[in-house]
Amino acid sequence: MKILRFIVLYLTIISLLSCAMESTKPSAQDGSQKALWVEVDSDVEDDFNAALVHLKATEYDAAIVLLEKVIAEEKRVSAPFTNLGMAYNKKGDEKKAEEYFLMAVNIELTNPVANNQLGLLYRKKGQFNDAKKAYTNALTEYPDYLPVVKNLGILCELYMRDLPCALKQYEHYLSLQPNNKTMKIWVSDLSKRIK
Repeated sequence: MKILRFIVLYLTIISLLSCAMESTKPSAQDGSQKALWVEVDSDVEDDFNAALVHLKATEYDAAIVLLEKVIAEEKRVSAPFTNLGMAYNKKGDEKKAEEYFLMAVNIELTNPVANNQLGLLYRKKGQFNDAKKAYTNALTEYPDYLPVVKNLGILCELYMRDLPCALKQYEHYLSLQPNNKTMKIWVSDLSKRIK
């Protein structure tokens, strides 16, 4: 079997966040990323890339089959576990989704995509402290990862009634995306409510 070195990056898929074969540090402002090098078997890489194609096409069953094959061969990286969690979540199987998100964060505690998805899942289940912990785990290494910043703000404001926490997240988001009209409205409204 041929071993191949390749750059691995988190990918954003419209309506389905998906991450590639190892963690990278996403930049919230310009989309650039710091890539890490990981040696993987070329067959594993091919299966993973094919799974991403299936995820983009919302062919979750086909993606699951390939991703399970990938994790049977490669357990050093969190991305395939994260993608499995997202595929199961899209299929409505929250139990399996949570299981795979937890496996991903067990490999990489600060994985921003897995923690964001885990936070959303916990919020939906009413486990607000667990959701906050997941978001906080991601923000320790990825403080500018916009989906986590925004979702922590929403959690603090609407579910935990911690308005100062929410305002801090919204202001941080706005500092990274100063032209975001929705966030400007949220910051203004929340600032008035706090006063």
